Amino acid sequence: MVDLALYQPDQAGNVGTLLRLGACLNVLVHIIHPCGFSFSEKAFRRSAMDYFQLAQLNEHDDYAHFKQSCSNRRVILLTTKASINYTEFKFAKNDILMLGQESAGVPETIHQEISNKVKIPMIYGARSINIALAGGIILSEALRQTDSFPQ
Repeated sequence: MVDLALYQPDQAGNVGTLLRLGACLNVLVHIIHPCGFSFSEKAFRRSAMDYFQLAQLNEHDDYAHFKQSCSNRRVILLTTKASINYTEFKFAKNDILMLGQESAGVPETIHQEISNKVKIPMIYGARSINIALAGGIILSEALRQTDSFPQ
């Protein structure tokens, strides 16, 4: 199954939205700490609502722990710096879609390390799309390609 990974998120509302999305689509969400907010169910109350209890969540102390625990899987970085549009990429059932920090993306070292990167094509001058929206758009395509939507 395709998973989502959130690298050191700093907006609780976006995390809650993606946890709710994951709960509804039966997608595991990885949280790579540290977060830029107090990580608790209370922090997600508005955005995740009562879906927090349904969400499949895997927390990692840091990127090294995430990398070690997911070493046998392909990580796809969602980034505006990618050269490949997500619609041109061939997703696989075991992929993990990684979203960077809302305010800064991922560090350059991680960006260089991850070989598979995709972007959402946007109009000239637009900086980025909210990560919860971007995650939903690309996750939907990955689930469609892998025939992994819940029945």
